[in-house]
Amino acid sequence: MNIHEYQAKTLLKSYGVNIQEGIVADTPEAAVDAAKKLTADTGTEWYVVKAQIHAGGRGKGGGVKLAKSQDAVKEVAGNILGMQLVTPQTGKEGKKVHKVLIAQDVYYPGKNEPKEYYMSVLLDRAKGCNMIIASTEGGMEIEKVAEETPEKIIKEWIDPAIGLQGFQSRKIAFALGLEGQAFKEMVKFIHALYKAYVGVDASQFEINPVLKTSDDKIMAVDAKVNLDDNALYRHKNLEELRDVSEEEELEVEASKSGLNYVKLDGNVGCMVNGAGLAMATMDIIKLSGGEPANFLDVGGGASAETVEAGFRIILKDPNVKAILINIFGGIVRCDRVANGVVEAYKNIGNISVPIIVRLQGTNAEEGAKIIEESGLKVYSAILLKDAADRVKEVLK
Repeated sequence: MNIHEYQAKTLLKSYGVNIQEGIVADTPEAAVDAAKKLTADTGTEWYVVKAQIHAGGRGKGGGVKLAKSQDAVKEVAGNILGMQLVTPQTGKEGKKVHKVLIAQDVYYPGKNEPKEYYMSVLLDRAKGCNMIIASTEGGMEIEKVAEETPEKIIKEWIDPAIGLQGFQSRKIAFALGLEGQAFKEMVKFIHALYKAYVGVDASQFEINPVLKTSDDKIMAVDAKVNLDDNALYRHKNLEELRDVSEEEELEVEASKSGLNYVKLDGNVGCMVNGAGLAMATMDIIKLSGGEPANFLDVGGGASAETVEAGFRIILKDPNVKAILINIFGGIVRCDRVANGVVEAYKNIGNISVPIIVRLQGTNAEEGAKIIEESGLKVYSAILLKDAADRVKEVLK
């Protein structure tokens, strides 16, 4: 589950991570009030107005602006709020901005030049360890840094059974070229960041940039936090941070029915039980000349209700020209799925796109017979090749 920058920073601060202070606002007037409070609390006289959407690259799309007065805050916030912000991560449709974060300006003059770093914490599944990635090239996309200057990528693996050790934090700070007070501050920052990562059961933390201020303070200027959905039952307070307005509408609807759905850009909807089979099904669709319109896993216990819910979600995508149902009857019987397909078809009614059903496993022959004798515009297939040929046929 993704959360907004202002929510992520609040979490980090609760674990002792030093952050760029800010206050969220949803109107230009509220933005001015936030700026006034920020000045009273931090003494800042310049402000950064940051669009709050679930996507990176906001500055490139005009979603991050400097305001040098409270009047400017009102004007800038008014321009950003309500805009359809397009970034490299949103696609051409962009995302509408409903909130802005009014943050303190932390690039103030001092004895040293401010310096930006990159840092993230995530799970390395191959090694079964948590991993900290850091770089001196803060503010840049880490993928670009890794491609062009891989020697500037620092990696440190942490055994989750032991936890982050002091020497590891010092090793990272040394590798970043820090010394003196900035070195000590970075060591504390890394420890607090890792503690937060473990404490909230996150799947990823990305702080870009981590800033060394002109007076050698270390702080998170931005924060991208992804929480592990499977652990939210242990964090009811974090579950409340979900912003469904930032998520794909059909994916939200699918989650309410217990379906794993991801919308794609193709023309063939697919409904499958099992993630591996779903990936294979999408390959079949591409080999047949189509493009998958979605990933939809109905799970091992597919019922008439889940099949019908899956149908309704797939059919809400106007790009869908055909539907391929690919079910392996292991836990669930194929004849039960077939009955569910027929029942769902009748309940929904007026389905204009052809449906191909491929059933294998327990009672597959009985299921195919139910499909074929239903009298509905549903085509049965046994082999994967048959399903691919059917898809190719109906797309023509």
